[in-house]
Amino acid sequence: MKILGIDPGSRVTGYGLVEHHGNSTRYLDSGCIRLPDKWKLADKLLQISNELGTLIENNRPDCASIEQIFFAHNARSALILGHVRGVILLKMAETGLPIHEYPPLQVKQAVVGVGRATKDQVIHMVQILLNSRQDFKEDEADALASAITHAHLHPTDGNDGCSNPVRSGIRNQGSGNDLSEIPIKPGNSTLHPHPCPRG
Repeated sequence: MKILGIDPGSRVTGYGLVEHHGNSTRYLDSGCIRLPDKWKLADKLLQISNELGTLIENNRPDCASIEQIFFAHNARSALILGHVRGVILLKMAETGLPIHEYPPLQVKQAVVGVGRATKDQVIHMVQILLNSRQDFKEDEADALASAITHAHLHPTDGNDGCSNPVRSGIRNQGSGNDLSEIPIKPGNSTLHPHPCPRG
């Protein structure tokens, strides 16, 4: 099964694509959707939606994995991140892509073995688990870690591990989302590789 991991961000949204068969997880692609600070929020959300739609259309993942929202100290930042995350979930639902959500601590536990792992530890373990020497940036590594987590928790061949948790009546731990699947064609957009900045 092909899994698309997403790390939502108000300035940089990371994505990572892996393919999992049996006990093997293979790296396919990763990158970032960068959003200029000077853009209005509505323009940023539209850009994320368009580029994510193109990413899904070009790569045809079987499902998507994303971290559940966490509590932030800055209310404004949390609100903006919530908008970004909402657009991502909506795009996935529009394209009929099954969505799986995991708490941040569970992702770190699955990838590193420690729920309070540092960013550098996550990057290092992603490189090891994917047998890659690529210098992943934080946003890429977090997205790939989310995809790897789903692969570890649903180690099945084919698309069985990507069945829609809402449609099948099974929800991931802590996820109470009830999103409908409306199969529509993603909006036209051109996705260009973006370097992911550190930090």
